[in-house]
Amino acid sequence: MAQIGTFTRTEDGIFNGTIRTLNINVKATIRSVTRDNDRAPDYRVAANGVELGAGWSRAAKDSGAEYLSLKLDDPSFTGPVYASLVQGDNGEHKLIWSR
Repeated sequence: MAQIGTFTRTEDGIFNGTIRTLNINVKATIRSVTRDNDRAPDYRVAANGVELGAGWSRAAKDSGAEYLSLKLDDPSFTGPVYASLVQGDNGEHKLIWSR
C-alpha cells in the first residue's frame, strides 16, 4: 500500500488536501452528502470543481477504528483506484491506495 494523499478535516467535517499519483497532482475536497438510499455514497470527492470519486464510512473489524473507503476515477486512470482515508498522527488523514 502506498500513500497517495494527505488531508486535514475542518470543523464542519470537510476534508481538504492533495491527491498525488503518477498521473495527477491536485488539491481535492471530500464532503459528506445526503444519501438517496443505503448503497449511495456518504461522501463525494472533487478536484478543480470536477467530481473525482465517492466514499463510504466504514469501521475496521478488529479495532473499530473509523475510516473512509474511497473509489477514485479519472479518464487518465486505466481503472478505478480504491483507497482508504485513515486518521494519522497530529490530526492529519492519510489517503492510502490499495489494489
